[in-house]
Amino acid sequence: MICRRVRHVKPFLVMDVLEKAQAMERAGESVIHLEVGEPDFPAPKAVLQAAVEALQRGETHYTHSLGLWPLREALCVYYAKTYGVTDLEPDQILVTSGSSPAFLIALSTLMDCGEEVILSNPHYACYPSFVTFLDGVPKLVPVDEEDGFQLRAEAVRRAISPRTRAVLINSPSNPTGTLMDKEHLEALADLGLWILSDEIYHGLVYKGRAHSILEFTRKAIVFNGFSKLFAMTGLRLGYLVVPKDLVRPMQALMQNFFISANSVSQWAGLAALTVPEVQDDVARMVRTYDERRRFMIHRLRTMGFGIAVEPTGAFYVFANAKRFSHDSLALAFEILEKARVGVTPGVDFGSRGEGYLRFSYANSMENIAEAMNRLERFLAQRSS
Repeated sequence: MICRRVRHVKPFLVMDVLEKAQAMERAGESVIHLEVGEPDFPAPKAVLQAAVEALQRGETHYTHSLGLWPLREALCVYYAKTYGVTDLEPDQILVTSGSSPAFLIALSTLMDCGEEVILSNPHYACYPSFVTFLDGVPKLVPVDEEDGFQLRAEAVRRAISPRTRAVLINSPSNPTGTLMDKEHLEALADLGLWILSDEIYHGLVYKGRAHSILEFTRKAIVFNGFSKLFAMTGLRLGYLVVPKDLVRPMQALMQNFFISANSVSQWAGLAALTVPEVQDDVARMVRTYDERRRFMIHRLRTMGFGIAVEPTGAFYVFANAKRFSHDSLALAFEILEKARVGVTPGVDFGSRGEGYLRFSYANSMENIAEAMNRLERFLAQRSS
């Protein structure tokens, strides 16, 4: 008998697409992956060297449950330099093995059974799973393509009920690539709710500037990590920034369920923040992503996909495919099987994502160009 909590966790559809694509590759097919949100770059050399040196020093033991002190100090310096948030202390940071444990820790601490967390619709596919797994209620607020998928404070205010505990935001956003501007963030902060701010794509911004929610309120929990900006997905290193009164209860969860984050990854993360050459590597990655972003948007629009507002962050284009199909899951698998291009069905990101496809440009320009050519041929044959 499978427990109710697990039965309510929905499959992550992008993984279904990926696993089908991998089966095709094992059978000898050539598949181009635009479905997975993972940097195609290697981690910076200084990061890899720091990991090797940590192993050679024997840094293979438990760390402090909150994380290495020098890493937490470096994160405080990073937030001061990047966002002007100068009052953070190292003991307000909990280092985790990626951001997924961070969500479990934060929501377990903040949310009681039956309480609501407001999410945009569409949203990152796993957010509702975290909430429902902990017996909370995801409360979905529609956002519109024509408005750049912005989550507006007026819509959030209308969704607030006596059971509302927090609003969860993601800027730049997965799947839409939307960057929330300062005015939107300020208005959300003024609502007085707890704000859970997923800032994992900060740094991957091509127009404008990403603002941390901590610039506007302290009634907030920040989720961030090293996977996206520093191309360190496999090293599994994330962190939480939390108010002081939440540190001890979250630390108790960390101690009981996770002990500590990976020690070697933490030393690698310290290098990511402190070695100057890493910033040069990151800047090159961002310039390359931007080139791919502009190329992909142009090609998709030429083929007839709708992109009302250009995405300016992360590495995704969330394209309206309703002129081709209103069943995004079927269309994604049809594209995979006939064009040999992996894309993510929009329905993975909520009911308002139906009819859209998410394309990741975390792949080489050569592969993206070939994928666009394959997709164009597929659509031409399909229409005829």
